[in-house]
Amino acid sequence: MTLGHNIRIARKKKGLSQEDFAKIMDISQGYLSHLENNSREPSIDILIRLKKKLGTTYEQLLESK
Repeated sequence: MTLGHNIRIARKKKGLSQEDFAKIMDISQGYLSHLENNSREPSIDILIRLKKKLGTTYEQLLESK
């Protein structure tokens, strides 16, 4: 699994659409889509916010099985 896949899985477990989660994160839906599709890497600030808003750990986000 990739970071983008892990973000998507965690977002869906929260029952959030990309649009809703992008609003919560205060980022554009397009940027979130790029993150989930692994075409962009998040900054450290965004990674910290992802962890907090998704209620997950860095290990879970970065895990690649």
